[in-house]
Amino acid sequence: MKAASIAEIKKQLVKLDQGELLEIVLQLARFKKDNKELLTYVLFLSDNEQAYARYLCDEIDEQFRLNPNMHKKTLRKTIRVMEKCLRFSSSKETELTVRVHFCRSLMSSETPFRDRKIMFNMYAAQLKKIRKLIEGYHEDLQHDYRREFRDLDI
Repeated sequence: MKAASIAEIKKQLVKLDQGELLEIVLQLARFKKDNKELLTYVLFLSDNEQAYARYLCDEIDEQFRLNPNMHKKTLRKTIRVMEKCLRFSSSKETELTVRVHFCRSLMSSETPFRDRKIMFNMYAAQLKKIRKLIEGYHEDLQHDYRREFRDLDI
């Protein structure tokens, strides 16, 4: 089946009454776990981005606490979950906070990522994303962020 465009879906959703719309949203939530997670973010967490960022940082800390010496597969999974959760939020500040926290957690963990090329590349990719986020800020803020996150560079 070919999926309809966002514009077509929006036109159809506008025509529906509240009860039909509620049924569709609940059906989406039952259909896939990602949809349920997105609805949870939109309904309960989107109004407080700082709390959401803290929640994601706590999740990262929990992963590093459970696996102080992460292997490549576990590190990939942690990054994948982090990326998925960051897609829910459109806040660049939340994304920057979480990515920096991840990098700092990785550096302070027992994981020997510098010795393993693939793991080192994962870390370097996060640094690249952090730099790109910082470039999107005003010049004064860029200087402040670069100075604050200087310890992350290798």
